[in-house]
Amino acid sequence: MSDAPPRGFPVGEYERRTSAAQAMLAERRLDALLLCTEPEVRYFTGFHTPFWQSPTRPWFVVVPLEGPPIAVIPGIGAPAMGETWIRDIRTWPAPRPDNDGVSLLASTLHEVAGTEGRVGVPMGHETHLRMPLADWDDLQEATIDVAYHDATEVVRSLRMHKSEIEIAKTAHVCGIVSDAFEGIPDLLSAGMTEREAFGAFRIDLLRRGADDVPYLVGATGPGFVDVIRQPSDRVIGEGDLLMFDTGTVFDGYFSDFDRYYAFGSADDGARRAHETVWDATEAGLSMLRPGVTTSDLWAAMAEVLDAGGSLGNDVGRLGHGLGMQVTEWPSNTYDDDTVITEGMVLTLEPGLVWAPGCMMLHEENLVVREDGPELLSRRAPRELPIIA
Repeated sequence: MSDAPPRGFPVGEYERRTSAAQAMLAERRLDALLLCTEPEVRYFTGFHTPFWQSPTRPWFVVVPLEGPPIAVIPGIGAPAMGETWIRDIRTWPAPRPDNDGVSLLASTLHEVAGTEGRVGVPMGHETHLRMPLADWDDLQEATIDVAYHDATEVVRSLRMHKSEIEIAKTAHVCGIVSDAFEGIPDLLSAGMTEREAFGAFRIDLLRRGADDVPYLVGATGPGFVDVIRQPSDRVIGEGDLLMFDTGTVFDGYFSDFDRYYAFGSADDGARRAHETVWDATEAGLSMLRPGVTTSDLWAAMAEVLDAGGSLGNDVGRLGHGLGMQVTEWPSNTYDDDTVITEGMVLTLEPGLVWAPGCMMLHEENLVVREDGPELLSRRAPRELPIIA
């Protein structure tokens, strides 16, 4: 495993992100950008804490047309926010359900946007409002002279294109996970329960240098279609398949890829299915270049799946963006049509039902370079691995 990249980002990275957002705000005649979710707040400030697990308090960042962002946050977060590049930190003694930062946020928006201002808020697909709807109503009433407009594309276009510092973090965690997957034949064996297998794999990832394993799903059995479930006390037997799919984290950036194994032996159907999804991934890698669309990518993989006898796929897409979240924009679907450009970090994830009750997926992580894809995950073998 290579040395870990430096943690965090230089101030210049945040300044670049903020300036790019401000240029897009100006193009859209918006006076400010209001953000309230963990990835967006972290993207513009560097504020990184597991305290977001608590749903009690709302958190806000306002990006004005000029100057650094302004944090409008619960007082408990002031010391940690003070360690970032943000200097304008406005707090209230949360939780205060009767007025949980609403009046402070309203005065801040009036200050930066003025009366009759225009404020952008992400409102589109894969966004959400992390504050009570009643508080959102109160904010709009307190800023009745402010117009709120959808700013999804501002955030989407920035976060879809990764800097080299971001790519290095994703590459590192993908290396950790690749090493752990390659070590599975020495880690797991028939006779373990699913819960024991999942636990052993999670511990191994942490020992190899992962910060966290917040997403680990999978299944075992002669075949299965539920590929997003938690482990059970089922005992793994000879002839069973195993699938692990993990979003493992290093310094706030995710991997997201899976691997399949068979214990003792695998039937011909499972072997052929594994080869088909591998070939579909290869088809995607072979045609992926800046300028093609996510729908082109979907079509290239879907053609291989259909030719391989796919009985269907209920996953809904054949891959997606990757970065600060385990899934991000865009989606590899037949009608997404996002133009792929250099610097995007993507997953390719073709899947098929190869027999009733039996699904096979295959996923790789990559960054788009000028001349094509650069794999961040270590390519899986085409042949289904057997754990003796």
